[in-house]
Amino acid sequence: MAKTIMIVDDSPSLRQVVNITLKGAGYDVIEACDGKDAISKLDGKKINLIISDVNMPVMSGIDMVKEIKQMAQYKFTPIIMLTTESDDGKKQAGKEAGVKAWVVKPFKPDQMLNAVSKLIMP
Repeated sequence: MAKTIMIVDDSPSLRQVVNITLKGAGYDVIEACDGKDAISKLDGKKINLIISDVNMPVMSGIDMVKEIKQMAQYKFTPIIMLTTESDDGKKQAGKEAGVKAWVVKPFKPDQMLNAVSKLIMP
């Protein structure tokens, strides 16, 4: 059965690129345009991994991670930040919130798939 990954980014073009990359590697994909949208889509279905931007309108990626980690069903879902932010303070805040990996844009598809395959349990 295919693993499901949620992509959270306010850029439709970036979501499309990530979606194509993941679907090409055999994953199912759910898209959300910001943190609040992502949380509204966490409705009990199994999500194996979340890939999120940090800077988004409505709810930032780090605030979204904090909220997801409070949800019993998604508490242990691994989250990768895919962002232009390379600031150590932001990375630290992400780590404290529960982020498992930090990939800086622009990313190479192989680099991202490598991070994904390490975090998704077989």
